[in-house]
Amino acid sequence: MSSRDKCEDHENRGRFPSSSVYTEHGSTCEDNSSIIPEHYKEDEYHAAFNNSASTECTSSENKTAPEERVSAEPEEGAASVPSVCTKINQGAADETATLDGPRSPGEKSPKRGEPALSGISSENRSAGETKQEMPLELLVSRLGMTDYLKRKKLSLTAVLEINEKNISPTEEPIQSLNSVCWWFLRKLCRVNVMARHVRCTNNTELKGNSAQDFDQILNELLEYEASDDNINPLDLITALFLCSDGLLQQEMALKMSLCQFSIPLLLPNCDTQQFSLMLWALRDIVKSYRPHSKEESRGFEENSIVLTDLPMISFVRLGKISMSKSHILNQVFSNPQQSHDTFVHHNMKNGNISRKVSNGMVEISWYLPGGKSDTFTEPLAVANLRGDISSHQTGFRFLCRTSAAVFVFIDDFKENINLLKPQDSKAPLFLVCDSEKISINKNDFKNCIHYLKCNTQFIVMKGIQMNDAEFVDKLRSTIKQAVSSDCAKMSIEKMSAVARELQILVDEDNDLCQKAKQKADAITASISDIPKYKQDQLPLQGDILKKLAKLEKEECRLKDAGTKNIPMYRIELNKNKQELRKQQVSKDITPAVNSFISGLLVCKEERAYFLKWMMINLDNLSKKHVLSLKEVYKKEHEDAKNKELILDLENQMSCSSLGIEHFLRELGQLYESAISRSEHSHSKQKMQMIKDLPKVCAKMMLEGFPFELVDGDAAYIPLMWVSAVLNELRSMEKDSKIRVISVVGVQSTGKSTLLNTMFGVQFAVSSGRCTRGAFMLLVRVSEDFREQLGCDFIMVIDTEGLRAAAVAQLADSYEHDNELSTLLVGLSDFTIINIAMENSTEMQEILQIVIHAFLRMKEFGKKTHCLFVHQNVADVAAHGKSENDRKIRLEQLNTITQAAAKMERKGEVLKFTDIIEYSDRDNFYIPSLWQGTPPMAAVSAGYSESVVQIKKCLIDIMTDLKEKRPVQSVEEFQEWIRRLWQAVKYENFIFSFRNSIVAEAYSKLCEQYNKWDWDFRRKMREWMVKAETKVLNFGTVTQSSQPAENIENFLMKQKNEVIRELGKAEQQLNDNLSKYFENPENRVGLVERYKQDFLNSIKSLRQETENKMMRRFEELLRIKKGRNKLEKIKENQAKMMEEKVSELLEKCRKSKDSFSDDQLDKEFEQMWNDVVNGLPSKSMEEQNVSEDIYFMLHKDLENRGSSAMEILSEVSDLEDCGREAFVVEMNLSSSKIDGNTEGSGMKATIEFMKTPEQLIENCQNFIADKVSRKAQLDYDSTYVREMLIMINDYFQQNAEDLYKDVELQTKLKIHICGIAAREFQQMHKDFIQSNDPLLCLEKDKEQYYRDFKDLYHETDQAQRKAEEFTKKGLEPSVRKYITDYLGSDVLEKMEFGPTGMKFRTRSFFQYSILEQLLKDHEFEKFRQFITNYEKFIKDWIVAEMKDTFSEKDCKVSTLEIRRLEETVSDIKKSIQEARKISEGNMGEQNIHNFIDNLHKHLGDKLIISPDALKKVQILNNATIERFSTWLISSVENMKETLISEFQKDEDISSKLEKLPFKPQEELFSRMFGCGKMCPFCEVPCEVEGDKHDAHSASYHRPTGIRGCKWQTFEMLSTDVCPYLVTSEKRFTSSETEIPFKDNIIHPEWHIESDTSIKATDYWKYVFAQFNDQLAAIYGARPAYLPPDWLQLKKEDARNCLGKELMFNRNTAVVTTSSS
Repeated sequence: MSSRDKCEDHENRGRFPSSSVYTEHGSTCEDNSSIIPEHYKEDEYHAAFNNSASTECTSSENKTAPEERVSAEPEEGAASVPSVCTKINQGAADETATLDGPRSPGEKSPKRGEPALSGISSENRSAGETKQEMPLELLVSRLGMTDYLKRKKLSLTAVLEINEKNISPTEEPIQSLNSVCWWFLRKLCRVNVMARHVRCTNNTELKGNSAQDFDQILNELLEYEASDDNINPLDLITALFLCSDGLLQQEMALKMSLCQFSIPLLLPNCDTQQFSLMLWALRDIVKSYRPHSKEESRGFEENSIVLTDLPMISFVRLGKISMSKSHILNQVFSNPQQSHDTFVHHNMKNGNISRKVSNGMVEISWYLPGGKSDTFTEPLAVANLRGDISSHQTGFRFLCRTSAAVFVFIDDFKENINLLKPQDSKAPLFLVCDSEKISINKNDFKNCIHYLKCNTQFIVMKGIQMNDAEFVDKLRSTIKQAVSSDCAKMSIEKMSAVARELQILVDEDNDLCQKAKQKADAITASISDIPKYKQDQLPLQGDILKKLAKLEKEECRLKDAGTKNIPMYRIELNKNKQELRKQQVSKDITPAVNSFISGLLVCKEERAYFLKWMMINLDNLSKKHVLSLKEVYKKEHEDAKNKELILDLENQMSCSSLGIEHFLRELGQLYESAISRSEHSHSKQKMQMIKDLPKVCAKMMLEGFPFELVDGDAAYIPLMWVSAVLNELRSMEKDSKIRVISVVGVQSTGKSTLLNTMFGVQFAVSSGRCTRGAFMLLVRVSEDFREQLGCDFIMVIDTEGLRAAAVAQLADSYEHDNELSTLLVGLSDFTIINIAMENSTEMQEILQIVIHAFLRMKEFGKKTHCLFVHQNVADVAAHGKSENDRKIRLEQLNTITQAAAKMERKGEVLKFTDIIEYSDRDNFYIPSLWQGTPPMAAVSAGYSESVVQIKKCLIDIMTDLKEKRPVQSVEEFQEWIRRLWQAVKYENFIFSFRNSIVAEAYSKLCEQYNKWDWDFRRKMREWMVKAETKVLNFGTVTQSSQPAENIENFLMKQKNEVIRELGKAEQQLNDNLSKYFENPENRVGLVERYKQDFLNSIKSLRQETENKMMRRFEELLRIKKGRNKLEKIKENQAKMMEEKVSELLEKCRKSKDSFSDDQLDKEFEQMWNDVVNGLPSKSMEEQNVSEDIYFMLHKDLENRGSSAMEILSEVSDLEDCGREAFVVEMNLSSSKIDGNTEGSGMKATIEFMKTPEQLIENCQNFIADKVSRKAQLDYDSTYVREMLIMINDYFQQNAEDLYKDVELQTKLKIHICGIAAREFQQMHKDFIQSNDPLLCLEKDKEQYYRDFKDLYHETDQAQRKAEEFTKKGLEPSVRKYITDYLGSDVLEKMEFGPTGMKFRTRSFFQYSILEQLLKDHEFEKFRQFITNYEKFIKDWIVAEMKDTFSEKDCKVSTLEIRRLEETVSDIKKSIQEARKISEGNMGEQNIHNFIDNLHKHLGDKLIISPDALKKVQILNNATIERFSTWLISSVENMKETLISEFQKDEDISSKLEKLPFKPQEELFSRMFGCGKMCPFCEVPCEVEGDKHDAHSASYHRPTGIRGCKWQTFEMLSTDVCPYLVTSEKRFTSSETEIPFKDNIIHPEWHIESDTSIKATDYWKYVFAQFNDQLAAIYGARPAYLPPDWLQLKKEDARNCLGKELMFNRNTAVVTTSSS
């Protein structure tokens, strides 16, 4: 006999050896109900049923023997007997007594010591003795399981085999007993709580409606009896346990426990009359619970149930009883609102079928508290003996010796009372009886109790008026008293000693199990400190393996290469790897590993026991160790004082996991090290020992054991070891084909449980244990199903969850998840994406990870099928209700796919289904795993059934794809692993793939915000223009009722109004933002964290606008007050001149002689000279602006020390300063030249020169802006104060070193103030020239003379006056109106016109500039862009405007003419309206009133000079009709003149400079952003908005572009910043060397630390093209450029812009804003 045959024989003989133990016979059906249907009357009930019992149950004096008085024994003796207290409910007694059919009068119940007759009901005795005496063998034969009972036991592998029946979501009706076992096992493997509801269908056809048929049907109903075609669930469970091998028994017990079924503790075999204690079967059950003692601390206990000392409460019956014991137990041990049929009872499906082989079985279950709403506060075991103790005394004795209390249900106190006084009982006996059913009178009952020496506290009596609920409460109270703190507690393992004493077999006592146990114990017994044990006994893994894994990846990725020679660096890495392998080979095989190997190299059955024992032992050890550490950690964490101890505890917990995978991993490293260093002497010795291990592991895979693919600790695939195992598998199963299924999801969302339920497999899911790495497991497909399915095996891969807490804090956690998902998706034909809760936010993260993996697989030519499983969705209508959600999700998937495709540079991918097989039917919704609250909850039937639906769908898709997609062989699968692992090792995954979709959502939000921002600014600008018009028109002719001195009050009203308008506009912005975030189409969940940034920007925008407008109001007040003075003088002069002209006119008219024109001229000249000579010689004094500015500069420099004052004192005339270009003398700052970056002396010089230049330019622009308003504004000292503040702010924010240099700062301020002195002095002179009353009066001399002549000759003045008013009044106001709005019009055209995309966001703006630079290909432009970015941007924007408005159909004149036509139209309408008003009112029919009315209509739009208004009103004899007619004509002529002028003057630059609102500056402000530059390569910050703390750019230039050079070689650097900040390289700052990665000098800059980010092809090309020129301007040697840089062409750089930079710039904003 072979060793294998011996093993099988030992196992079959060893499990149930034939020692003599009796079994119970007798027909019983537990829990017969005594409830009478409500529609029956008592007499009708008696008439319908056999009422023989009614004549026997009349009084307590009835002496008839119980066996003659009561019908056949129902389950648990459910017949009724007369009460000593009251009359019995006769109907109930009849129903209960006849449930199993009548017993013949002579038939007696077996007495103590008598052999039982049969396990079959006596109801059909006439049918033959075979049926009455059906033994176990006959029942098993009918179940079709004879081979498994007598020969080879049924195995778990056979049960889990995929076939057509076990994939059906809806089981076909059971036609015969042959199918019952398989039906039950399939349901149980799926953890379906309906598994015990087995019933063969009755195929009797429906009969006709004749009277005969009706009678037959009625008779069948009235004489109903249980069919022999069905089986009691307890018999089925007993038979299956007897037919199964040890591993299947364990799995059955575990699944029954999950379903909250009772489990056999003592298993009877009625054929051999033997019992077995099912210790091994229960070994795998682990229970978690929270006793009330740990409720406050929220602690819990988790232990193997066989090792836990618990009080056991046992329940038995003596004789026939009226109550259903099992039904009562279900009620007693169920929590409120959570009732389970833990024990099978009569009212369950097939519970009424007579038990044939299960009598005598002791079932066990457990009550475990959860901490809230618990019936019992401490855990306890519950045992239930099936059958009468008079027939099963061994089981009763066992319970008496192992229980904390035994409750005996008894009604009949006449028979076998002495059994209740067992001699060796250690447990107190409690009597449970019904006062109505007790078979003796009160005195006899008292005598009985006295005989039994039973305390009344040990009697639980159901009173006459007591209902079931009250009785259950009473029984619970008694149990609580029995389970006291000092009650007996015993573990199941300890019960085995009692069992052996009572000649009860223990299932673990067979030879194979004991051999395996000894081997496993020898390995695990010495483990006390798990981390130390792993270090000593498993030395080839841990740190040494992590280093190997790191070296292997570094060999591909070269992250730490630095400046090393790459080939030499790779040689160095390989040498380090070989050294580590040498260390591994040199280590001897440890005793633990040696013992483990010997435990594997045995026959299949013993190996299975050994592995199971190892798992059980290791799991128990790990639990104990981790739980103790957690307790310590919890206490220390609450104190949070000793942080080092806390970190140490965290490390210990992470190292305290020890499973069988660690031993197998050690074998893998033994194998790999021996193969890697085959020349080593140790290798040859080891190979002899381990050469068979790959074959053994391949066998283990075929036996259904999970095999580790990815090392969960080192994130590493031991490729040689995995390949060796798969090679052996391939040789064993030649030409086998496999399909691969994997599951992806966030950690602790039930992935392993999903796979276990779906395939019945055994991935680890114990509490607190999460899968690490990835495991693969084979599920065999049955022979008859392979052709249909197209494969021989299904490979199921389980993996650790994404976002695992263990790696979440690691810097490369994203990379870890990405690697794992790429491997998983790449290997799989089907990927299940597991999502906890419907529409969970975790979904986005999972999808982004997985889609990147799917994209990479497309590159390999593989298209995986994807299924979405939404867990914890109980709503039956979830699929229908979520239809719209699924559409939105598909859109999101498409969006994510497109974004990911850009990152992966696969632009051809447009939608999700381009890379994956997916349809709407691939969405599944499954309810929660638990039906209720653990630990007393059972697995939900809905969960189990939903998982089967998913499995059916998978199998259907496999069948459909059989022809479309080739099935892979084991060899192909092995090659996939190799290729994918190689790809993963070489790929440095794109940083934070989550940013791909977030960035696009953020970019869209930025774009939308820019529109709102523009709308806000435009509205407030237009409002301010109108407000200016109102202010400047205040107090003019038409508003004379408002005295000029009230201008302050008027301005205050305007300020209040602007605050209200700003509030409304700000609220509109906030509302827009809120609405945007309410719209799910905007993927707002991805950018929710940036909402506050935008709210801050809104506040900042409002404050900035308010400050600007308030300053403008103050400026208008100064203008208005200045004007009021001048206007007052002019008004007095005008009145005087009007009087003098009128007097002269009167004088000339009264003269008898007519005056010639010469005479009139002489008279007028005489009068004019007389008037002018009488006026003061100077009405406006000229200020000395230079002295004023010098004084303010003196005040500013006072606090800068004596050196500053000394320099200032040398200035004799400020106007002489600032005439020459400002020169920085290098000796002023020689100590700072070496201080910016690595060896960048020339660059520092340029930087030092650039700062003063930029400041001077900014101040010149400020001065020019003020001077441009000289017609309106006179010089004001506030201009200089504002400018000095601006200079100081610039120094502090942009040039702190310069700010500290007092000498340089003083000279710079003197230089700037010199420029200001000259410009502002000239501005003051120009203002006087334009506004001096005497000069203005002199200008008006000609007009007065014409008025005088026309009035004298009585010439019609209408035409001349209309033309003069148009020229001096309307035309200037129209020009101002057009100028005020032209800036906004130009800006709007730039933003929303054909080139508007360039200015949409800062990213698009940058792209446009770089594209233009590439197109021009001029070094000088690149130099300006690189060295003087701000000036270049300003010039580029102006140039862009010139280009935009140089187009034929897009000119500035077009915008001017549009505004002109609009204004002229308004003027004409106003003339018509004023004419109608004046002509309609007799009192207003004069020119004065007409002009007033006209100004009222135009006053909100045009600012007409008060002087012009007065001039047209005086000395005017024109009628309204003629004047208005000529005025309209003059306005039309003005329009034509201006159009002609606008069309001729196309000097855009000069026009833009003259505008009060300069669009070029507004665009610059938006596009320039914060203006900060990367401190190393000077790429500009790209973060949107001005209010951000951290700066960032999506791509960086080679630092040599900006002048960085290596100090050693004086050669320009080619490194980019993301690489530098990961390297060990340093830069110099203030003569101090600082590592780039420390970033302590520039912490405000967020530079992505990622070696995968390289210089873009764009800047590589630019560097290659202009290497020599760059070196020349920086005073360095040209850079040494890699050959591939020199090969790049212009087209490559352009493609880079389109594919890389354009997208990556959008991603940059995300990485910074959150910093």
